[in-house]
Amino acid sequence: MRVSYRFVCLAGSLFLLAAALAQKPTFTQEKVNGRDAYVLENSKMRVSALRGAGHIGEIRLKSSDPKTSINPMRVAHFQTIDPWNYDPAKHDPIYGGGPARTLQSGYMGHLLNFPQFGGPSDAEAEQGLGNHGEALAVEWKKERAETAEDAVQLWYSAHLPKNQYNVGRVLTLPRDETVLYIEEWVENLTSFDRPAHWVQHATFGPPFVEPGKNVLDMSGTRGEVRAGASETNSLESGPIRWPNGTSHDGKKVSLRAMQPGLHRGTYFGVLMDQSRERNYFTMYHTEYRVLIGYIWLTKDFPWIGDWQENKRNTHLPWEGKVIARGLEFGTTPFGGTMKNVLERGSIFGVPLYRWIAARERATTRYVAFLTKIPSGFQGVEDVRTGDGKIVITERGSRNTITLKSERRW
Repeated sequence: MRVSYRFVCLAGSLFLLAAALAQKPTFTQEKVNGRDAYVLENSKMRVSALRGAGHIGEIRLKSSDPKTSINPMRVAHFQTIDPWNYDPAKHDPIYGGGPARTLQSGYMGHLLNFPQFGGPSDAEAEQGLGNHGEALAVEWKKERAETAEDAVQLWYSAHLPKNQYNVGRVLTLPRDETVLYIEEWVENLTSFDRPAHWVQHATFGPPFVEPGKNVLDMSGTRGEVRAGASETNSLESGPIRWPNGTSHDGKKVSLRAMQPGLHRGTYFGVLMDQSRERNYFTMYHTEYRVLIGYIWLTKDFPWIGDWQENKRNTHLPWEGKVIARGLEFGTTPFGGTMKNVLERGSIFGVPLYRWIAARERATTRYVAFLTKIPSGFQGVEDVRTGDGKIVITERGSRNTITLKSERRW
């Protein structure tokens, strides 16, 4: 049979074109765990950001292997809702009411705590402000989404009417990287300077989070465990030197693995390495083949808090069922009213808040990344960026994993 050379060339060209189009990054709007979401995908990775409160609820590798494609982010065991759908008469019996109700009813994955970290004052609560700030209590509207051959980008933002701020993000997912680039901004709409908390609350959940098997590494230095909830706290209060601490019964323990105590919780704050331009944390589960990490600018976020929950809290909607681990990197490691934070001022000489000037639009940049890891992976010794790549050095072996990361940030 005679086949035209021109036909073969055309067929080959069409095949290559189809392959190229198939790999082009995409943007869609979908339902993710019952919530409206903005979804960015390339051939290697999928990211979902919620319309309700802006949470990044999904960051996963695309793989046929479930030990690699797992979503590390926390998804509640109960159905969450968008904040504008909250009806106290209907939802307080489900989510518990009080200042935490908006947070708990919509909590999924990575959330922005702004301009507050922790609970409101009594006066603020009377005005309708809740735990962890107003950014998680409003709709994050899509401004625009753009797909090109080299990347997909989403611009989305929100207005905070009670606090008089605008906040927003640009999410960028390049075509052939497993790195999500995040540019985040806040805009002070008032004519006066004021202090603010600005904290990224990246929360991970089962099956990726499991006591004794979920492992954290980071470029931390010294920190402290504050007194409080001593009967159920896994750790003894007092100073710590990362990665070592003291258990509630006085034993020296590594803080890398999630503390195993059932019906207990853990929280400690750590100062990041101030000699570094960029700091990081990474997390993995010893029985899965994926590592997630974040890298950020030290000058913007000098602190991190490690919050762990192992079926301790019995209040609604948790009911003693929640297992989670949250890494909270930002301007303070400890939650509290702004008055209390200002009175404390600093720890180790490093401030616990940030001033946002009158009419200022302040910007920060950070990245989240994923990579496949081998069986028997021992953890992360260091993470460095530069020359268009992220280099991850394994503990002990000093083997390296190199990720392509070509966008300037």
